[in-house]
Amino acid sequence: MAFFTGEHECKLDAKGRLTLPSRLKSVLPAASMKNIIIRKGFEPNLILYPLNEFQNIYSRINSLNEFSSEQRKLKRNLFSSISQVELDSNGRFLLPKSMVLHCNLDKDVILVGMGNIIELWSAKKYGKFLIDDSHEFSKLAQKYLDE
Repeated sequence: MAFFTGEHECKLDAKGRLTLPSRLKSVLPAASMKNIIIRKGFEPNLILYPLNEFQNIYSRINSLNEFSSEQRKLKRNLFSSISQVELDSNGRFLLPKSMVLHCNLDKDVILVGMGNIIELWSAKKYGKFLIDDSHEFSKLAQKYLDE
């Protein structure tokens, strides 16, 4: 199982390509050394999945009931927001234009290791989605992590 952590400052080139930092690439499972899955996030970000992690998500999405209009709408929106991209030998991949637009990405991006997935953010927007107040951070940690 992959275990991604940390913040990684990266550059998007003029063609919309990004190189996965070696620290993140080194923990990719073997099955994901050539391809990863990218999904538009619920915030203005992208979610990068190793193939094995995406299989869990895929199964859950695919099991939605096609006879329910609500579930069909969710399934349509989720599947249409997903792309499989190829990694070259240097760990570089091309971001689809619709995904670049979703995040309003420019040259500077941040990759954030989130355990089993990686988030991709515009460097300009990323800070707006962090907790600035240490008291709030502590209360949330206690609420969701304290046993």
